[in-house]
This record gives sequence, structure tokens and C-alpha cells, in this order.
Amino acid sequence: MQEKTEAKYSRKKVLKKFWTDGMPMVKSPRKNMKKENESLIQKNKKMNYYFNKTINGTFEEVIDRVTQALKEEGFGILTEIDIKETLKKKLDVDFKKYRILGACNPPYAHRALLAEDKIGTMLPCNVIVQEIEAGVIEVAAVNPMASMQAVENEKLNEIANEISSKLDNVIEKL
Repeated sequence: MQEKTEAKYSRKKVLKKFWTDGMPMVKSPRKNMKKENESLIQKNKKMNYYFNKTINGTFEEVIDRVTQALKEEGFGILTEIDIKETLKKKLDVDFKKYRILGACNPPYAHRALLAEDKIGTMLPCNVIVQEIEAGVIEVAAVNPMASMQAVENEKLNEIANEISSKLDNVIEKL
């Protein structure tokens, strides 16, 4: 009987110890891992899939500025799709000035392909330039970290994080 009392006393004593923030020090096994993982997934789903900025200037001036900013971060333009022209030609509809630039950073693209051979389905990194109104242009770049959530590859996550940082820098510099 005395042993049980001592055991209860020592347990109570442990619970009276506190972290510096005033919370009791209780070590318990992580029971709800599934719930924690689902919470983390939901948090990541809220990650924006693009970086963007609205700037003043003519459409062609902004295209030049974006191309230069991409070059400074090691990107080249592989493709350039003029959506306005394409929609006029294919559907005979008028659309605002809207261009998709396919940007590629060759060393990172190479590393990504070595880490995950199917990642080419997500390359190159798209950057859009669209005219909101005369003299007001929006530039947006894909956030590779958001895209990579579907791919479970640690090496690739590291590369995507670095490219995300570079693309965010491009948008911020504009």
C-alpha cells in the first residue's frame, strides 16, 4: 500500500515540474499522428501556387524587365506563348494582352531531372505577364513548392525550395 502511495506521489511530483513558459512538463507519446499529418497537409494546401506583383509600365517594357530579372537569377526563356494572338487565331475571340514565358534554370532543371525523371511534366517554370488595364501589368510566377506537394522526394523538395526563392526574388525585384 505504501508503495502505491509513493508511486502516486512521484507522479504528482513530475507533473509539478514546468517548462519555462509555465506549461507542465509531460512526456507523452504522439498519439494522433494521422490527425497531425492531415493538419499539416491542410496548412500546405493553403500555400499560394504563385508569386505575383502588379507594376506600372507598358506591356512590352514589363516583358523586357521580367526577362532581365529572370536572367539575373539564372533563368532563360525557352518558350513564349502569346495568349491574345493564339485565342484570336484559334477561336476568333479578343483577349487582353497575356503572355506565358516558359523559364528554365538549366543547372536546377538538370538536378531536378536526376532526382525525379518524371519532373519534366512540370517544367519549365511558367511566368505570366498580363495587362490588367492600360499601363497596369501583373506578373505572376509559379511557386514550385506548391507544385511539388504531389511528389514525395526530399531531393526534389530542396531543389524546388531553391527555385521558389529565385522566382520570388524575380517578382520582388520588379
